[in-house]
Amino acid sequence: MSKSVRCMWMRGGTSKGAYFLAGDLPTDQTERDAFLLRIMGSPDPRQIDGIGGADPLTSKVAVIKKSRRDGIDVDYLFLQVFVDQAIVTDAQNCGNILAGVGPFAIERGLVTAQEGETGVTIFMENTGQTAIERVSTRAGAVIYQGDAHIDGVPGTASAIPVTFKDTAGSTCGSLLPTGNQVDLIDGIKVTCIDNGMPVVIMNAADMGIKGTETREQLEQDDHLKERLESIRLQAGQMMNLGDVTHKSVPKMSMVSPATNGGAISTRTFIPHRCHASIGVLGAVSVATACMLPDSPAHALANISTRARKVMPIEHPIGEMTVILETNDQGDVENAAILRTARKLFDGEVFAD
Repeated sequence: MSKSVRCMWMRGGTSKGAYFLAGDLPTDQTERDAFLLRIMGSPDPRQIDGIGGADPLTSKVAVIKKSRRDGIDVDYLFLQVFVDQAIVTDAQNCGNILAGVGPFAIERGLVTAQEGETGVTIFMENTGQTAIERVSTRAGAVIYQGDAHIDGVPGTASAIPVTFKDTAGSTCGSLLPTGNQVDLIDGIKVTCIDNGMPVVIMNAADMGIKGTETREQLEQDDHLKERLESIRLQAGQMMNLGDVTHKSVPKMSMVSPATNGGAISTRTFIPHRCHASIGVLGAVSVATACMLPDSPAHALANISTRARKVMPIEHPIGEMTVILETNDQGDVENAAILRTARKLFDGEVFAD
């Protein structure tokens, strides 16, 4: 008999992944990772023998359980399954896959649906952060249909507002793990920042690009990728991440002036392929860097003078709006973002 596990395949934000109840997966990490590699079809560039989509954005896993923490509904562990390497890592969070956690928790009965809207408070195990999602519900069920649009996803769906708490230093220990707003690596000015996602931010022009190139153009630029990787490996040590050779963090974001009315434009490597858009928490880190006077991002950014700053972060296929709340000193106190999600299938996934 083939080994199977109950699984829900969902689009969360601009990513897709497999959502599991923690109790349905092997408790042994080695066994669990082998199972996930098998069902995703990794390692293989096409993931032809699994459900993965041959792209880091569609080779993701969410593991969810009822939380025992005060004031928390569910605990969420994100796992990135590499496409062409036999690697499963929990070294980062994923704010896109996070968008599906609230609906999944309601679907699986971990949270009782309320009439109209259901709040789901989520502890993100990877980084120790907390997020609060508002999910549209009616008659005990999740409502996926709606009129909210996010760039990178065709059509519309029900809005899922996500508010992040305690994001600063979630992985690296502090917002600016090097202690500086700007550092010099290989002669390039960079900001090493972690406001929910470790990101290295640099001026696109300093890397010899305009910042308006397509994803495909940048992925064909081997010299650029070599320079980015050299900076990334050095930044990883400086950001308290150790040897990041086989890690998916830090992300590498090259910024340039916005071209469509946004706050700033980005081209982000995650870390070796150019992101089709930008990760949710990566966008939060970029938006926060825009607030730092010495950061390469600050001089390029359009920033509101209001305490509540609505900041569209442009990317190759559109923009992602980050809302930052700042105090009287201009420090970022919390961040919110709007996402959508959709249930694609619910059933069993087979490993044999």
